[in-house]
Amino acid sequence: MTVVAAAEIISDFKSHSEMEILEVQWGIAGRCSASSKPARAASLAKIAIEEAVQVMTEQGNLLLERALVNEAIKAPSSQQKSDAWKKLVAGLRFDGFELVDIEIESDHIDSMFSGRKKKRMTLVRMLPNDLPGLDFREAESEIVTLLDRSGFTTAKGHLGLALAAFQRGEWASANGQLRNFYESYLNEIAVALGCPIGDDSKVKRDYLGTLPKPFLLSDYNEWNTNNQKPQYVQGLMSRMHPHGGHPGLSEEEDATFRLQISLVTARLFLRRFSRQNEL
Repeated sequence: MTVVAAAEIISDFKSHSEMEILEVQWGIAGRCSASSKPARAASLAKIAIEEAVQVMTEQGNLLLERALVNEAIKAPSSQQKSDAWKKLVAGLRFDGFELVDIEIESDHIDSMFSGRKKKRMTLVRMLPNDLPGLDFREAESEIVTLLDRSGFTTAKGHLGLALAAFQRGEWASANGQLRNFYESYLNEIAVALGCPIGDDSKVKRDYLGTLPKPFLLSDYNEWNTNNQKPQYVQGLMSRMHPHGGHPGLSEEEDATFRLQISLVTARLFLRRFSRQNEL
């Protein structure tokens, strides 16, 4: 999605001849359809996705997929309200990157004396790239596998809807489906471990903490009989159910946080459940 969105943005603000120049620079001249700009963008994205092509850019040799993103974020501000831009931003966040504006010296001669600066969009990695368990696309893939293995179809459905909404930039819808996903897989784990299916969600979470061999661990403050003590599971549930927006907070950033913490948490609990089933 990230690569396709980047190619689409490039085709929106560049002419055929400008796209052709890029293709020559990148060593892929003649490989992209020239019938229309959308077709040309599709060809670019297909090459980037299917082949590990290294291309020459101002930043040195880069994979074509990164070169496309770097070119796309040069788009004028008028392009930054398009659906393709929303998909690019959502995809980059899911890949662990954020777009930020940095100030640089203006290229204009008259600005050299006025001290004026201009802004340029750049990519910033949101999280360290060398720590295990922080690849959210990998996390999503593993979670889907674990959900399938356990037969948790309801939770899988909510996760799919959450990811689709996030990719469209529909933050409120994504948040709502992530809440449902979190609640659903905990419910399904509780039922699989013997809790009556008709019990409400809070009872099911309590059940997971009171089993002879507890699934939710009080030693890790995941659950506790004393509601006054810190409890990660209930705390995250409360964090996923705030009342309305809050001034000064970005809905986009909040949705990204919820997606990331939801995937990391789900992977922890679904792995635990899978190991218990194997014993």
